[in-house]
Amino acid sequence: MSASLLPEESRSTVLVSPELEVSVVVPVYNEIESIPRLIEAIATTLQQHHIAYEIICVDDGSKDGSSELLRQMARTRTDLRAVLLRRNYGQTPAMAAGFKYAQGQAVVTLDGDLQNDPTDIPRLLAKLDEGYDLVSGWRKRRQDAMLTRLIPSKIANWLIAKVTGVNLHDYGCSLKAYRSELIMDMNLYGELHRFIPALAFIEGARIAEIPVQHHARQFGQSKYGLGRTFRVLMDLFTIYFMKRFLTRPMHVFGLFGLISMLIGVGLGAYLTFVKLAFGESIGDRPLLILAVVLFLTGVQLFSFGLIAELMMRTYHESQNRPIYRVREVVEAIKNRSDSRTVD
Repeated sequence: MSASLLPEESRSTVLVSPELEVSVVVPVYNEIESIPRLIEAIATTLQQHHIAYEIICVDDGSKDGSSELLRQMARTRTDLRAVLLRRNYGQTPAMAAGFKYAQGQAVVTLDGDLQNDPTDIPRLLAKLDEGYDLVSGWRKRRQDAMLTRLIPSKIANWLIAKVTGVNLHDYGCSLKAYRSELIMDMNLYGELHRFIPALAFIEGARIAEIPVQHHARQFGQSKYGLGRTFRVLMDLFTIYFMKRFLTRPMHVFGLFGLISMLIGVGLGAYLTFVKLAFGESIGDRPLLILAVVLFLTGVQLFSFGLIAELMMRTYHESQNRPIYRVREVVEAIKNRSDSRTVD
């Protein structure tokens, strides 16, 4: 049985190959017309630049014959690995599967619809060699519909940049280059693929952005629409929490919990004073209900903070995952200075 057809759960972790310079990861969903042209364009570009490469196409449960086409091509092309998922999971799981199987020293991602141009890949890799950990493409002259794609994208990019602190013009561009060590321990879930630069920034990555070409769609229909706006916003809240409070969740839950409890106690003390000092009835006052609700809410938030703190510790300790990242260790060896990269 070919290794490329083994289910993910039965394979050991893939190691980086020192001979392989780049792995090109392409998530695919119903792109049967684009696949042959895209693979040929990637191969031609990288061969012309004498770059040792592999292409990993991850079929995300296509229904138009894309999976069968990739299966046939992978049997005849030595530079192609087809990873066929059992069903349609979404772009983030498909991209995560591609990362798992990538063996190159660098990883490049791009869409399978021919809108990203493979001729930009060498430029991304050259920028990566300048010392960056992630280089993101910027579709400066984007060829998409103004109302349904461009305007929502500009709003989303502005909002994401403000929340995450990573100032990119185009978070939604799939054409990106990564150092392999950056993504090897990056766990993606939900729809966090568009927030990889923010996740990488949390880990201390150096990030750059360069303009890339963008073409109008030639075949099929776009898989994106306004319906994903809610999912983007929810994921954005997740990223904000991870950036600010991942290792200290008690600081946010505990703060709001204490504020809520103090207000509840204050209102309770006021009502008690009114009852004892003036003999007024307080049983039918909305203020009493508010005081009780605020106090109980505060207790709950405080409890959530304690639970989140325990879960955070379990998360890091069970995976032996440090809460910091060391970029370099410098030490004296045999009377000379030695510097080596460790992550």
